[in-house]
Amino acid sequence: MASLRKRRPENVSGPFYVDSSCIDCGACWQWDPQHFEDHGHQARVRAQPQPGEETERALMAAQACPVAAIGAPPGLLRQAPPQGFPALITRHPAGDVYYCGWSSRRSYGASSYLVARPQGNVLIDSPRYNRPLSQAITARGGLAAMVLSHRDDVADHKRWAQVFDCPRWIHHADVDAAPDAEHCLEGHDPVRLQEDLQLIPTPGHTAGSMVAVLGAGGRDAQQVLFSGDHLWWDPRGQRLEASRRYCWWSWPEQVRSLAKLQHLNVGWLLPGHGDRHCLAPGEWQRHLKALLAAVEDAGP
Repeated sequence: MASLRKRRPENVSGPFYVDSSCIDCGACWQWDPQHFEDHGHQARVRAQPQPGEETERALMAAQACPVAAIGAPPGLLRQAPPQGFPALITRHPAGDVYYCGWSSRRSYGASSYLVARPQGNVLIDSPRYNRPLSQAITARGGLAAMVLSHRDDVADHKRWAQVFDCPRWIHHADVDAAPDAEHCLEGHDPVRLQEDLQLIPTPGHTAGSMVAVLGAGGRDAQQVLFSGDHLWWDPRGQRLEASRRYCWWSWPEQVRSLAKLQHLNVGWLLPGHGDRHCLAPGEWQRHLKALLAAVEDAGP
């Protein structure tokens, strides 16, 4: 739990605060940028929430924090909605998409997502296992499959797989992070997991990185891209971003993998780390082209 004695002096005055145990994963400000922000390599409370919906959102940010670095008076913390997560992001013709919250320290606070579909619900990467989230997923029909985008964000995958008896998908190059996974992709060709849900290997960040794409695509059919740590949105620069600094395997391969996504028509970008973003029709190709030009100009 957060400690008042460790409250960061950078927090604005008021009941909510971030303490010095923060690992700067971004979970709080990506969920609630109105009240939290990155400040000096750790998060801080930038504005105190008003009673009602604002306070509820700040309390959910405390739930999402993987190290319990967000504090408030005990009476206020007890008001946290037990079934706040998973939180709806978008309703797509191929399935409703939810943010799971409850991020795990084992995946450095990475985001995970639930796709609710008639064909069977799919968990994209693993949140921290907890009963409230498990009950909420059960109420939505359980899990038919779990996708592990790469080795970094497997977190509590074993517990989720045991509870819901769901098969896990991971690329063979990262399978040592989940050696009991039921399905291993080989090579670099896309694989259809369900109707209108495919997995595309995108080696680079790790040797076994892959993305998941929801929706058939086409000129007028936007898709949801679950990008793992392959790329994300930079809200300050208003652009797509990928990082050579946080590339653990091969940056040239990651650049080649970025180019593999040019045919998509992405409407929602949902990364493991970094900001998610809703794109207007036609924006995806323009932003990806700009990113590819930028990384090519930067050289090897």
